[in-house]
Amino acid sequence: MTDSLERVGAGSAQKRGGDGQVNRERFANGNAMPTELCNRHAHDLTSQVVHSQVAVESVPRLKLVRSEQPSCTCQSAVTIRPLSLADIDLFSGLLIKGDMDAAADFIDEKRAHGVPLDNLYLELLAPSARRLGELWDEDLCDFADVTVGLCRLQQLLRGLSVAFVHEQELEIEAPRRRALLVTVPGEQHSFGLFMVAEFFRKAGWDVSTATPVTRDELASLVRHDWFDVVGVSSSCEDKLEAMASAIRTIRRASRNRGAGVMVGGPVFVAHPDYADLIGADATATDGRQAPIQAEKLVASLAKRC
Repeated sequence: MTDSLERVGAGSAQKRGGDGQVNRERFANGNAMPTELCNRHAHDLTSQVVHSQVAVESVPRLKLVRSEQPSCTCQSAVTIRPLSLADIDLFSGLLIKGDMDAAADFIDEKRAHGVPLDNLYLELLAPSARRLGELWDEDLCDFADVTVGLCRLQQLLRGLSVAFVHEQELEIEAPRRRALLVTVPGEQHSFGLFMVAEFFRKAGWDVSTATPVTRDELASLVRHDWFDVVGVSSSCEDKLEAMASAIRTIRRASRNRGAGVMVGGPVFVAHPDYADLIGADATATDGRQAPIQAEKLVASLAKRC
């Protein structure tokens, strides 16, 4: 398997030009940041966020989370306007500028025109995360701008969480299925992971999330609690070997020896066969599909027992 992963890594390296620029096809289909953003100056992350005062910045009390005033989605009352590249550019600019009131109003306006939160998650928030990475890659903003912009995006995601999870009321039969969603150890970016967790919660799963730094920390997480499914994600395709190692750790240490292992990230959207290559049981194209594939995986594993 190592030889196969090395060939994959070599293929990734060939996608870079002589000037070191990233080929955007590598992260055009997922919640990704450029590989350099995952590895470059990671030790400066905390200090840059502090200098930008994002730690004390609070999201305004958004109209969009008021469950007592749900947005109307009936066709007779509103006309749904599809999200566009211009919407993504505008919204990304608001994140960079730190205009959270305007960002919240932007989301409210889209909801008022009938755009479901599912669509906003997958067609606005996720592409905006990618756009921030592109702006950095094109030298249109610096590392700190991108980092703070992603923090603001994550704050908006948290603000939408209650409305999103309860947008579709489900009667869940106890016990709920349990999932642990983690980034591959050492991964610096977790926005995509937290978004996927929202879709699992909406589907009725009991979800835990974590960003382990080491494999030992990952082992402790899966050893401590019982999980039906463990999901591992990465925003960078050069971490396939690290993901394979993480999966081996999960299988060795898991309290539930029959736990299913899923993987996610832009590389698996482009190459779903890589999931099998690194030892995973399943993958999904986006957050909406992830809990569906997880249910199928659990059912499949149960039949093997």
